[in-house]
Amino acid sequence: MTEINQDRLAQTFRDLVQRDSVSRDEGRFAAHLQKRLDALGVRTQIDASASQTGSNTGNLVGRLPGQPNQAPLLFSAHMDTVEPGRGIHPVFADGIFSSSGDTVLGADDKSAIAILLEVIAALKNAGTPHAPIELVFSTCEEIGLLGAKHLDFSQITAKVGYVLDARDPDRLVNRAPAANRLHLKVFGEEAHAGASPEKGINAVFIASRAIAAIQWGRLDEETTCNIGTIQGGVATNIVPSRVDIAAEVRSHDEVKLEHATDQIIRTFQEIVGGIPPNPINGARPRFAYDLQADFKPTHIPGDHLVVQLADRAARNLGRHIRTQTAGGGSDANVFFQKGIVTGVLGTGMQNPHTRGERIALTDMVKACELVLEIIRLYSREDHDAVR
Repeated sequence: MTEINQDRLAQTFRDLVQRDSVSRDEGRFAAHLQKRLDALGVRTQIDASASQTGSNTGNLVGRLPGQPNQAPLLFSAHMDTVEPGRGIHPVFADGIFSSSGDTVLGADDKSAIAILLEVIAALKNAGTPHAPIELVFSTCEEIGLLGAKHLDFSQITAKVGYVLDARDPDRLVNRAPAANRLHLKVFGEEAHAGASPEKGINAVFIASRAIAAIQWGRLDEETTCNIGTIQGGVATNIVPSRVDIAAEVRSHDEVKLEHATDQIIRTFQEIVGGIPPNPINGARPRFAYDLQADFKPTHIPGDHLVVQLADRAARNLGRHIRTQTAGGGSDANVFFQKGIVTGVLGTGMQNPHTRGERIALTDMVKACELVLEIIRLYSREDHDAVR
């Protein structure tokens, strides 16, 4: 009988969240995690992605040997946390972990790492036969899925798997949107705002007109767009000559994604292009942009093995797991694009990216039980389709 050790799980989680690993500074945490995995019989290595992500370590990739002639199953979580994520002091009361209030808790995504460590320990202690398990612990997920995007996929042979990076342990994310990132730049002409404002071209004013002409927020049930940051100007007595705007568009429909993206770009082009030249010096405003395809969408049909395994595992545990359409991306989007069909499981984390982040130990136990049952079911069958 494979059993979850609740006390061990709690201690593992407590230990992990007290080890700093904000994005691009995951090195010491990765070294600690690698030692823990090695002790559990997982063969590990660090890939060479650090030179591309800017982190002080690469992704940590592991393989737990299993029954021969079976296709491996992938599980993944990310090592990095958002700020404020240094010097985390977890508080445990009434079965709930929370932070001391000065930082995030780091349950996003260290609850997932603790869960996977506990599952591997439980398998090892019970001597339970299982299929080979491949593990990816990525860097820089919180700043654009950078670790997964630069993962050495030659180390991964699994064709199906699960990322643990959602909230509800009784849900499986099987649909997630694609996203585009936009860096919009409006250039004007600098001048003294009091002595000679007529010689200037106010980039803030022009950018504001363009922003006001665009529909932001939810465009329809599948599509959203947002301005994240605006930076411009130097001082109140200087006509601002430049504005930088960071924006994004997300959609479950790639045609809608491109249409909404193009609409933003065209609106800026038309507004900026419609400003006449300065009558004093002939200066004209300019517009430039950088467009980055951030990630592709995922859509796993309900009859796919990844969904069916999670559904059967939950029913075997006397639970019901529901599929979910998410508004955000995860490393699963990158894996999916690389041909690895990857669902996203919840760990119980609540209020991530805030000082009010918390997680119930019982939810982490539920996630452990579900992962164990998925492994058990997968290991019992011959999955020729995923070889």
